[in-house]
Formats: sequence, C-alpha cells, structure tokens
Amino acid sequence: MISTVEKVLFLKSVDLFSKIPGEDLAQIAGISQEVNFENGELILQEGEMGDSMYLIVDGEVMIHRLGQQLTELGEREAFGEMAILDNEPRSASVTAAKDVTCLKVEREDFYELMSEKIEIAYGIIRVLTSRLRDANDKLSDSQPPQD
Repeated sequence: MISTVEKVLFLKSVDLFSKIPGEDLAQIAGISQEVNFENGELILQEGEMGDSMYLIVDGEVMIHRLGQQLTELGEREAFGEMAILDNEPRSASVTAAKDVTCLKVEREDFYELMSEKIEIAYGIIRVLTSRLRDANDKLSDSQPPQD
C-alpha cells in the first residue's frame, strides 16, 4: 500500500505534475487510488467511455488501437488523461505489458481540484500538447517529401 507521502513524492516525479507545489500534490494524492493489474490484463478498452486517468508507479503498459501497438509507457507516465478533460470514448486500448501498479484519479474528483488549482489544468494541457506535437512529428517523418 502506497502512503500519502510516497504518493506526493511520486507525483512530483511525474512530468504532468512536476511544476505543482507539494501542498497541491497532497490534494491529488488524497483523491488517487492505488490499483494493480496483472501482465496481459486489459486495463482500458478503445471505444468505452472514460472517467479516469492512470499514473504508472511501477511496470509497463502497451497502448494499442485497432489491433496495432502504438507505444509502451512505463514508470512515471500517464494514460487515460484525455478522459479527465472530455466525455468522449477512449481513443485506444491499454494492456498491462508487465504487472503494473498505478494511481487512478477519477474525473469528478479531478475537476473539483482543477477548479481550485489552475496549475493542475496547465500540467495536463502541457502533456497533451506535447503528445500531439510528437504524433505530428512522427506523421511528418513517415510522409514522402513533396515535389
């Protein structure tokens, strides 16, 4: 079982929350739940409605869509964070690539915190825009040059 102090220290090491002061991280730690998944277990299903995000404490997950692997994520990385911001179906599936321990944060609790602490919303937006830029770069690299 991860203590609140351990959660705060972990959250500080996650890019999503690295710029947020410790007292705000304690609030996030307070709304997070420790969850465990076994190797090969489906964590999120593409197309299902999402209402939470996950932060990987230990282990690895595979992100896949339409049967094709997109990427792997490991310690101190987040997935499902788009569900925190909108009420749309999951854009990809996530499967445990090893035994995984995560902190799960529910949308409703997170909205409450974001309304009090705008820095938390900025952290989420920064990570999502970075991922979008990376995806655009990969797409540009795979395109043949235009004449």
